[in-house]
Amino acid sequence: MNKKALITGITGQDGSYLAEFLLDKGYEVYGMVRRSSTESFERINHIIDKITLKQADLLDQLSLIELIQSINPDQIYNLAAQSFVPTSWNQPVLTGEFTALGVTRILEAIRHVNPKIKFYQASSSEMFGKVRETPQNELTPFYPRSPYGVAKAYGHFITVNYRESYDIFACSGILFNHESPRRGKEFVTRKITDAVAKIKLNKLNKLCLGNLDAKRDWGFAGDYVEAMWLMLQHGSPEDYVVGTGETHSVREFVEIAFDHVGLDHKKYVEINKDFIRPAEVDLLVADCSKAKKNLGWKPKVGFEELVKMMVDSDLKLNK
Repeated sequence: MNKKALITGITGQDGSYLAEFLLDKGYEVYGMVRRSSTESFERINHIIDKITLKQADLLDQLSLIELIQSINPDQIYNLAAQSFVPTSWNQPVLTGEFTALGVTRILEAIRHVNPKIKFYQASSSEMFGKVRETPQNELTPFYPRSPYGVAKAYGHFITVNYRESYDIFACSGILFNHESPRRGKEFVTRKITDAVAKIKLNKLNKLCLGNLDAKRDWGFAGDYVEAMWLMLQHGSPEDYVVGTGETHSVREFVEIAFDHVGLDHKKYVEINKDFIRPAEVDLLVADCSKAKKNLGWKPKVGFEELVKMMVDSDLKLNK
């Protein structure tokens, strides 16, 4: 019997990479999608005939219970969220509904339908926010600096509470920034690589950015989905920080991207105050020694390789 996995957020960057990964492992893969007039399946079109999509909604408790009853999966990966930080300032209540209470609704559904289902929660380095120590590990206190970060902290702790109160095999992966050619264009990394490709192809003449000195720990999303899976294979349910342990500024990302196509970034980049966050996150950098030790996981794709991979992909897409 093949194992069954249910992925919420399967149409997103991480969901698509995780679906591919689990298919390679021989899983039956189910994806939860919301009823939407603008649903985009572009990231999973190449595997759409190998997975089963089912409708339910993180805002609707009964739909989640019925979904889990109908599939009875071995594992659930909750990757669905309102995940764009600037949007969380514009829609803070909706962000809380999806990104915080949505986790509770899934855990309640698991508790009622089958408490033996293993659960993965996508936590975020944005929970650290105004960092208390550098680098950040599983014991670093949270100080989130956006409604998204606050909602993720709720989702994280409710997962811990259901694990400890109801003996559910529930893990949180505290993932640092992870990018890929499938990243949404609203995120700064993809915004940069898409613009670089367009500038190189004479389809754009400038790139507007906010804080070039913001630093992040950036890895490849394809590497990080393996860590999610490994957490649910481990003997005991625990939380893990997942990242590269390196930090790079937006400026470095920009320089590598422009250098890769033989252009001088100084001629094309403009700073726009509108893109600077109300409350900036300081220095996010992961201490993922626990994941390396317990799970045997480590990132394979380096920073420079990641930037070039994304630029090359956008050059192809924009031709």
